[in-house]
This record gives sequence, structure tokens and C-alpha cells, in this order.
Amino acid sequence: MIRIARVLLIATLCACCMQAFAQETQVRIVTALGDIIVAVDSAHAPHTAANFLRYVDQKSYDGGAFHRTVTPDNQPNNQIKIEVIQAGINPAQQGHELAPIPLERTSQTGLRHRAGVISMARDGPDSATSDFFICVSAQPSLDFGGKRNPDGQGFAAFGRVLRGMDTVRRIQRSKADGQSLTPPVKIVSIRRVSGH
Repeated sequence: MIRIARVLLIATLCACCMQAFAQETQVRIVTALGDIIVAVDSAHAPHTAANFLRYVDQKSYDGGAFHRTVTPDNQPNNQIKIEVIQAGINPAQQGHELAPIPLERTSQTGLRHRAGVISMARDGPDSATSDFFICVSAQPSLDFGGKRNPDGQGFAAFGRVLRGMDTVRRIQRSKADGQSLTPPVKIVSIRRVSGH
């Protein structure tokens, strides 16, 4: 009886894991400094993931760039320090962004800003459009209740880097004027490589 219960439990866990993996889409971010493979988590952050993938499918990031690097040394006025790189769409596409999306808080999704997490940049809550960032290291101050943003709402994490953290670090260490990469690191393309 116990053996059957264990087998059923293992089968259930395997089915849950397969369903979660089935709701991940992998994308390849091709940059001038190397590739980054990201798993986009549609199961936990469906609105944010769908928004990002719409920009990917429209090829809006092609010709865009990683334009911002945030390091412990270039944020002198911030008590809460973070380490991220931020990217945006092709400048020719600016002004044609999709409507801002609702903020999927980490308290709702269960996703956390750990090393390699991809998340949407924003100003106020419900204002994210196309810019995204990748955490270079764990950034709990970007989660719901974190102190980096005065509103305490955090940012919408929606996936994680599977391969290419060496490229992420290379981008972060690139030449910058303050937090602006000089020159920005070009995004050649972002494409789905698996998933829906």
C-alpha cells in the first residue's frame, strides 16, 4: 500500500514538473558580446511573459541594446545597491510600444530576484512596457516589499537565465558613463528557441 502511494506521489510530482516546464519558453538573446539563453516562465507570470514574448515575436528587440549597467560603484545616491543590466527595444520602435501591463508582484508569482532572473523595468506600478533587466546577483530589494523602489511593490520577475551568465557579467563590466553603457551593447536578435 505504501509502495503504491509513493509511486502515485512520484507520478504526480513528475506530471507537475512536466507541466511547469511545458509552460516555459526558451529564448536566445544574441548580443554583440555573446548569447544569453532565457527560460520565460508563463506559468507563474503569464501577463509579463506574454508581453515580453509579443515584443520578441514582433522582432522589436532586434537592433535594440543593453543600455544600462548598475554596479555597486555607480549608484552613489542609492542606499539600497543593486546589480543589473537593462535592455530596450530598437530605438526605431520607440513610441510604438504596446500598452503598459499590470504589475505581477513577486508576492503573487512566487518568483524572486535571484542571480540570472529576468524582470520588467518600470517607473510606477502597472507602467512596464518593453524594457527588461537581468539580475547579476541576488536582488531581494527588487521583490515585493523590497526597499529599492519607494512604493515597495517590487518588479515583475518572469524568467531566468539558463546559459550565458558570463555574457551578462561581460555586459555589466562594459565601459559606462555613470549607468549608461558607452556604447550600448547591441542586441542582434531575440528569438524563441523552444516552447509555445
